[in-house]
Amino acid sequence: MKSFIFDVLHSLHNKGADFSNLTFILPSKRAGVFLRQELSTIVEKALFSPEILSIEEFIEDLAELKTISNTELLFEFYNSYLELTPKEDRETFESFSKWAQILLQDFNEIDRYLIPQNQIFDYLSAIKKLDHWSLDPEKTEFVSNYLKFWDKLKVYYKHFSNALLAKHSGYQGLVYREAANKIESYCKTNPNKPHIFLGFNALNTAEETIIQNLLTENMAEIFWDIDSTFLENPIHDAALFTRKHKNEWPYFKTNPFQWITENYKKEKNITLYGVPKNIGQAKTVGSILNTIRTNNPSLKSTAVVLGDENLLIPVLNSIPKDIEALNITMGFPLQSIPLASLFELLFTIHKKGQSTFYYKDVISVLSHQFIKPLFETEDNNEASIISDAIKTNNLVYLTLNDLKTYSENPVLTTLFSNWKNNSQLAISNCFAIITVIKEQLSKNKSNNLLPLEYVFRFNSLFNELYRLNESYNHIKDISALFSIYNELLSSETLDFQGEPLQGLQVMGMLESRVLDFETVILTSVNEGILPSGKSNNSFIPFDVKIENNLPTYKEKDAVYTYHFYRLLQRAKNIYILYNTQADALTGGEKSRFINQLQLENIHTINHQIVVPQVPTLDLSLKEILKTDSAILKLKDLAAYGFSPSSLTSYMRNPLDFYYQKLLGIKDLEDVEETVAANTLGTVVHDTLEALYTPYKNQLLTVEHIKEMKSKIEDLITHFFTLQYKEGDITKGKNLIIFEIAKRYVLNFLNLEIKDLKQGNSIKIIALEQKSEIPIHIPELGFKIALRGTVDRVDEYNGITRIIDYKTGKVNPNEVTIQDWVDITTDYKKFSKSFQILTYAYMMHAQKPLEFPVEAGIISFKNLSAGVMQFGVKASSYARTKDTKITQNTLDEFEKELKKLIIEICNPAIPFIEKEV
Repeated sequence: MKSFIFDVLHSLHNKGADFSNLTFILPSKRAGVFLRQELSTIVEKALFSPEILSIEEFIEDLAELKTISNTELLFEFYNSYLELTPKEDRETFESFSKWAQILLQDFNEIDRYLIPQNQIFDYLSAIKKLDHWSLDPEKTEFVSNYLKFWDKLKVYYKHFSNALLAKHSGYQGLVYREAANKIESYCKTNPNKPHIFLGFNALNTAEETIIQNLLTENMAEIFWDIDSTFLENPIHDAALFTRKHKNEWPYFKTNPFQWITENYKKEKNITLYGVPKNIGQAKTVGSILNTIRTNNPSLKSTAVVLGDENLLIPVLNSIPKDIEALNITMGFPLQSIPLASLFELLFTIHKKGQSTFYYKDVISVLSHQFIKPLFETEDNNEASIISDAIKTNNLVYLTLNDLKTYSENPVLTTLFSNWKNNSQLAISNCFAIITVIKEQLSKNKSNNLLPLEYVFRFNSLFNELYRLNESYNHIKDISALFSIYNELLSSETLDFQGEPLQGLQVMGMLESRVLDFETVILTSVNEGILPSGKSNNSFIPFDVKIENNLPTYKEKDAVYTYHFYRLLQRAKNIYILYNTQADALTGGEKSRFINQLQLENIHTINHQIVVPQVPTLDLSLKEILKTDSAILKLKDLAAYGFSPSSLTSYMRNPLDFYYQKLLGIKDLEDVEETVAANTLGTVVHDTLEALYTPYKNQLLTVEHIKEMKSKIEDLITHFFTLQYKEGDITKGKNLIIFEIAKRYVLNFLNLEIKDLKQGNSIKIIALEQKSEIPIHIPELGFKIALRGTVDRVDEYNGITRIIDYKTGKVNPNEVTIQDWVDITTDYKKFSKSFQILTYAYMMHAQKPLEFPVEAGIISFKNLSAGVMQFGVKASSYARTKDTKITQNTLDEFEKELKKLIIEICNPAIPFIEKEV
């Protein structure tokens, strides 16, 4: 395949051109590398290399100005703003930067297209005055200030541009305007210097002026790369600009138009892939590369062109590992590097200048991959110790001193000392963090080359921040610093090194300008990406842009159209991928370019929808067989003692019982920001135990209960401190829960007073009584025990009651059974009944009860129901239940209890998952 660059050089060679004296001007630097390579294949003798420049370099040389970065432009513009704005009306640098960036883009466009500045600024100001025209002679302060802003645009522009010119620098548009102003003198001083322009498409007015002057003076030739298919179609946007240049430039009235090619209609293999999701596209790129390597092992003249450059890392991970020659033209954005997330965290926690930090932020910083190794000691990792201590002690907000109680590592001070909302102090701390990370990584330099490169790039970024702040002193606080840091971060990349002339090429769409490949894989051909769609980040209204021949989204789309079709012109094998998953953020439907390709009907297009292999999900309930080791664990558990809660856990779901009791898997421990239900329950239980303990084994009186009331707040506070550690219960939801706990206890005591006033007698026998008993099951042949803790045992009018407290809601039907089989099979309805009967069974085994006894539940969310007594109904139609527990009741329960334990311990019965 002969490339466009080769054709141009071959044509010049045939004309006898002296390449050493030529100046080649191309759309990008990258194209210059390929031009040198092609030149070596055409010229057979040694020669001095011609001058090869990108259009930006040529324009800078012509204007004798240096283009400065967008970030530095903001600082320069703020200087002008401060000089032109009264002190009382000035905005902060952070606030200014939000609108100034848009205005700088407009200045840039106005200058690149050589629009008379006074004319367009006066025009804009007049439009805004018309928009806010009113019969009311007095305008509001807001409208007056708004109109003043538009009146000042001309003043801002003149002061800003003059300040830049005085420093021999400028933004791109200003450099272009100055170059256009100097082109005539350049032509006079360099009359014999030949220029070759090649591969251009969309030109701004300044570029057109410069090139046309050189052409008129016979100091240049220009070579276009456009196919007749597009040029001859008056509505095809791929040739929108080229048609305009061909028809409107005076030079082409008398000189030939070079070149109109006939490459697009040649036979091509075009395959269109509809792939769900971006990751799917990356994987498909890898599959395509594997396929085409059978005919082209070196992948020579093959390019992967990324419509969406965010796909770079997924694509690199999907490229076959054994591809040796690979060149990446685009840089890896610094904001995607792991180190960026660390500094974002630090800026976030220090932005408000606070000395107290939220625990999740602290844990995120300490567990970051670049920070955690800094806390490594011989025995353990202090960062992990701090994280565990935060969770154990329920610390929601922490200070640096709190953290220092767990570690004396000086890195803590570097990370969490107060930045005092001071930008210079913040930059100094960031440098200190970079230094300690670099020292840590340097200990094993050979394995940390890439991380060290990350650190170097961020050190350079903070050096630039330091320089800008030292030079201009506009960044006054952390928030403004963070804003500028993000601005720099978004424009910085980590550049890859590779061989640009060998093997597989990976690039973005703009990097493909002027280059030709035999095989092209193009990704993300979706609306909103290719083309990027309508966007108007400008103060200049759409109609004013049209009036002044400034580019709109129409021209922007045409640029994408040209790049898309130019990639296809000389290619033989084309693979186009688009995302079938509509996404508002990353593109919706397939691109109009694809529809256009299909409607043209020039090429046969093989359209495939890639369907990922989705494994068939096994929806059957899990079964875990009881191995020998599982049986040994069960025997140990049985000997230690089954608790009512462990048995009801099995009833609910045998798989949960297996995970928790045999494997010992616990729930993930985390900080309780809001008091959990189990913590509330424990506090209420412990408070009631403390209140009633002094009155054990004596009849309660109303005076006793009233005395208890006075102690509620102190005891609740004490037990919250024990259970909730250093968690804050003085505000928010936690304060509400604290008050709920007090109300639960108070309401319960009021219920007791009501009972006593009605003439009932209550005597506390036991509180939080622990029971442990052996249980004989001949079928199993090994030691089995039951263990548990009864919340309260009392005598109510001479009858013993076994009571369990529940802070959740319980209804009376949950402690009533009809068929004894249900008590171990229906967890939802009868787990509460099972628990209180287990307590009764254990107490009777420990010390025979005087029957009849009663057992029941007190629900703090249903206190009006009083003690909900366990009972047995003769039938579902019976209106009453027998609430007396007798030996017969316990015998019936024992049968079901033993059945359950036998099932748990039976080696032949696996743990079968239940749908919960």
